[in-house]
Amino acid sequence: MSEIVGYARVSTSGQTLDIQQEKLHAAGCTRIFSEKKSGRQADNRPELQSCLQFLRDGDTLVITKLDRMARSVLDLAKIADVLRTKGVALKVLDQAIDTTRPEGRLMFSLLGAFAQFENDIRAERQLEGIAKAKQKCVAFGRKRALTPEQCERVTILRRDEKFSIAQIAERFNVGPATI
Repeated sequence: MSEIVGYARVSTSGQTLDIQQEKLHAAGCTRIFSEKKSGRQADNRPELQSCLQFLRDGDTLVITKLDRMARSVLDLAKIADVLRTKGVALKVLDQAIDTTRPEGRLMFSLLGAFAQFENDIRAERQLEGIAKAKQKCVAFGRKRALTPEQCERVTILRRDEKFSIAQIAERFNVGPATI
């Protein structure tokens, strides 16, 4: 007996799955896999992987938007291949895609290409912003645990006074990895 299965995802813990889940229930989903996880790589999303394993021949996977399932053409192609191999249809509610129909398969491919394009542009803008910030000497990463003077003192304690790393870490109230 075929089943209508839903998948919902948001990127951050501050976002809510409520709207997606409501739409999936309204579409007749009897089971919904949900997670709060970045969409960059499908392999790193356990609920998506569980969903793909759960699906059987004749089932329909329903999502609200294509970018909830895949953010790159590569991931989209992999997922589409899994669905096709298993005999599972895909319906994307907000973009009116239904892969049981030829125009739905075409639209699915085109939207996947646009999602990859958008991702590439976003990454380009991010790199430009980082380069500009570096030109302005903006510091990246977390704040240093030790001042330059403390670093000099650590070197002296280790080299000249033969303190152990654990002793130095305890003295400066930092972890051994910092030393």
